[in-house]
Parts: sequence; C-alpha cells; structure tokens
Amino acid sequence: MAIKVRDYEVRLTRTKEERADVRRLRYKIFVEEEGANASKEQQLLREEYDSYDRFADYMAVFHKGKIVGTYRIIDREAAEKMDGFYTETEFNLNKIKRVKGNIAEMSRACVDPEYRDSLVMRMLWMGLGDYILKNKIVLIFGVASWTGKQPGESAQAISYLYYNHLAPPSLRATVEVGKMDENVNPRFTKMNILPKDFVDENLARKQMTPLVKGYLRLGAKVGKGVFVDAPFNSYDVFMLMQTKNISKIYQKHFAGSPDAFDHLGIKPGAWKTFGKVLLSPVTGLFMLAEFFLKPEDAEAVERIEESDARYEETNDF
Repeated sequence: MAIKVRDYEVRLTRTKEERADVRRLRYKIFVEEEGANASKEQQLLREEYDSYDRFADYMAVFHKGKIVGTYRIIDREAAEKMDGFYTETEFNLNKIKRVKGNIAEMSRACVDPEYRDSLVMRMLWMGLGDYILKNKIVLIFGVASWTGKQPGESAQAISYLYYNHLAPPSLRATVEVGKMDENVNPRFTKMNILPKDFVDENLARKQMTPLVKGYLRLGAKVGKGVFVDAPFNSYDVFMLMQTKNISKIYQKHFAGSPDAFDHLGIKPGAWKTFGKVLLSPVTGLFMLAEFFLKPEDAEAVERIEESDARYEETNDF
C-alpha cells in the first residue's frame, strides 16, 4: 500500500532505480554529511550500501518523484537469507531472535536536509505503522545513532536511557565489545556515564536526536551498552519495541483502541478480526494520519492499494 498526502507519498520501493535512489540519498547523508567511510566503488557510484541491502525492504517518502526520506527494513525471512541482521554486527541478539513470530530490524533512517522541517519523518512513521500491521510484526528493533566517536558528548542522553528505559533482561541485547575497532577504548561502551543523581531529563532530551525521541514516544526500551562504529563515524544504542506495548496513546490513533496491538504474537486468529478494523480506510489509515499529521495534511490523505509482493534480490540490489 502507498499513502499519499498531496504531493508526498510513502511506500516501499518497487524498482532497481528507486532502490539506487535510496542508496544515493544515504550516501549524501551518511558519507558526505556525517563522515562515514566509503569504498572506492561506493564513491564512484555515490551510493551507500552493505551486504544487508540484498533482501531488505526500503521504505521511502517521495516528493514529486524524488526520494526525500527512507528506512531500511529487514524482517526475519530476509535475515535468514542473509545469515543474520545488520544489528548483530554490533549487539548480541540471541534473546531477540528467540521471540516467536515475525520480527523486523529498522536501520539507515535518513531525511534529505531540505526536507527536515517538513512532514517526511512523520510519513515514514505512518509507513512503518502500516508495514508492522501488514507483516504482523511483533517486535521491531534497530540502533539509534549520534554522529561522532565520543559517547561522552551525549552523556546526559545515554545515561538517562540507561536509568529509565533499559529493556527487561529477557529481551536485553548487549553490546559486542569485541566487534568494535581495536582503536576504540572499551570503556566507551558504558551507558551509565553519569551517576543517576547527575542526570537532568531536560538536558538529556536536548541531546537526543529526533529519531531517539520518536522511539521513546512509541514506548521503546534500550539494550545495554554503546557501540562506537568508527568507520561509520557514529556511536549507537540498541532500541527495541514490542508492538503490543507501543504507547497506548499511539495505539488509539493507529486503530481507535488503546489495546489494539495487545494480541500481536499472542492470540492465534486474532489478526483476522483485528485486520478488518485496522486496515480499513476509516479506522486504520486516518487514525495514523490524525496523530502524525497536521489537520490540514490529515484531510488530504489518500490510500493507494498496490501489490504486496516483496522486492526480489538481484546482483545490483
């Protein structure tokens, strides 16, 4: 399905050229703007990619035909084809992978600089909500990043996450210290950088990226540890959301009920009934629009039905 708001549209990419456009946007943001390393081939193509792009879905926001925002999504089926999730290069996911039902990793989120004050990020959240529902995702996860190699620069934010949003032990991913660049000090992986009494919530939120704040509003929890990704010029924390635990306020707007996601992965057969409500043009899409968009934009939302066939991997992604 595609969702349109005037001349904006959010949907999964459909063609090799659209997927290349996504990777070109990622190159612009992660390499040129944020200083990630790029191979000679990537520099020549001006595309950012890795081996995990082969079977991934690309969620993209289009404005007048131009891709201006994107998310990479890898669900359990895609990960099995690629021998794992990208996040496993940084965090131990053994507990996460034991969860029954479909799980999905979100990564490489970015928005074109010219569109960061527009509705692009909100439309990506709408697209993500639709993806969760259609693919019966019971748990979504990924890393949230800050630019640089010094986690201490975000000490308030990281310490706040540790003391207030740590995932339960049964779902707690842990940082893989041994997978960091050998030149990175292992002590940089600590999340409790500051004593609890020294943490100021207002300062912490000022240090958070918009993506981190968005995850927290959805009720996200964090794994244990910070991964310093020196080649990508970032330091990352693990973020986790069980869809049945997504903020009750968000659930009400997603589906008209504060308990709408409670059944996901738990009650057999519940999806059939729930789907009729959630995916209907009135109670599903427009509840999403009402929450994420301004009233004047929500009134302009259109649903466009399309094939749900996933992208088939090719040698050039």
